[in-house]
Amino acid sequence: MTLYLDTANTADWDALMPLGLFQGITTNPLLAARAGLDYPNIAWGDLAGRARDLGATEFFAQVYGPPEGYVDWAGQLYEVGKSAGIETIVKIPLVEDAIRATPAIKELGGRILMTACYDAKQMITAKALGAEFIAPYFGRMMEAGLDGEAHLSTMAAMNRNGGPACRVLVASLRSAEQMVTLAGLGHDCFTIAPAVARDLLSDPLTQKAFEDFETAIRSAP
Repeated sequence: MTLYLDTANTADWDALMPLGLFQGITTNPLLAARAGLDYPNIAWGDLAGRARDLGATEFFAQVYGPPEGYVDWAGQLYEVGKSAGIETIVKIPLVEDAIRATPAIKELGGRILMTACYDAKQMITAKALGAEFIAPYFGRMMEAGLDGEAHLSTMAAMNRNGGPACRVLVASLRSAEQMVTLAGLGHDCFTIAPAVARDLLSDPLTQKAFEDFETAIRSAP
C-alpha cells in the first residue's frame, strides 16, 4: 500500500509525516491557495527540502500558467528536487493544451502524473504519453453522479491487459471508508487529505480497548 499526503499546509506535514505512513506529498495550485501560498512565488526549494526532512521521498507539484511555459516550469521543478535531495514528480492536467506539452516534458527525463482524471478513457491518453501515474478524482467523480468505482476498475484492468503500467494514484477521497472500498477492489495507491488521514487513524472501539488496557494496568494489584 502506497500513501501520499495531499496538502500544501506545512503544519499538517509536521503533524502527520512523522507517522511513517506516507511515501511523499502531493500539492497543486488549489491546495496551495488553501494553505495561503502564492503558487508562482512559492520558495519551492525550501518546500521540497522540508518535505525531505520529514521523510518524504517523492514530492508532486503541478505545472501552471500559459501552456507554452509548462516545459520550462517542469524543468525547474525537477532541478528543485535534485537540489533538495528528493524526487520531484510533475503533475500535468488532462486538458488538450497541457497534453500537447507533455512529450517535451517527458524528454526532460523525470516522472510525470496526469491529473484531474474523471473518466477511464483518460487512462488511454496517460498510457500513450508514457505517464508513470494518473490521478482519478474519485470523490468528485461520485459527487458529479459518475460511477467512480466502475471507472477505476476499468483503469486497473487496462494495466493488467499489458503494456507499460501507469499507476492509478487515487485522489479526492472523502473518507477512509472510500479507501477501504477501493482497496477491496485492488487499488493500492492513494493520496489523502489530512482529515482523511485522521479518519484512517481513529476508531472509537479501538480507542476504548486501549483505554481498557491502560485502566487494567493501573488497577492491577
